[in-house]
Amino acid sequence: MLIEIFKRIDKRDWVFSTWRSHYHTLLKDITPNWLERQILDGKSITICKTDEKFYSSAIVGGTLSIALGVAMGIKRDNSDEKVWVFIGDMSFESGIFYEVYKYAKNYDLPLHFVVEDNGVSTYTPTEATWNGIKREVPDDVIWYDYKSKYPHYGTGKWVAF
Repeated sequence: MLIEIFKRIDKRDWVFSTWRSHYHTLLKDITPNWLERQILDGKSITICKTDEKFYSSAIVGGTLSIALGVAMGIKRDNSDEKVWVFIGDMSFESGIFYEVYKYAKNYDLPLHFVVEDNGVSTYTPTEATWNGIKREVPDDVIWYDYKSKYPHYGTGKWVAF
């Protein structure tokens, strides 16, 4: 699914990523050597290459408002570029997502939302975090589920106090 999404992303489009930025960087066609250098220099969690229109942040929902601002600029410039913002399932459940989503839709901004659902909010299952209540996904939000080969959740033991 992710590869199919990136087939729709033009080289001129912006991509805003999360802490899952390594594979987004490679799918945006940024050279593996550049990415490797960033990782070896300790910049792995915030991969940013603005000359290639790629920006990431490890802060939950941290790129949403920045992506909105870039989309506003693109619209003001009458450009045909687009902005793609990737978030996790927990970010989707946050207020910042709904504020940015509502603003982007009300002003017809070229902002596309992609939710990558691994079912985990940091170390806690998202379903447990939200007490089993999941919001309805708008039709224009791309949503896909995936299972991480190396999940954080379930690798340790719960300790009762």
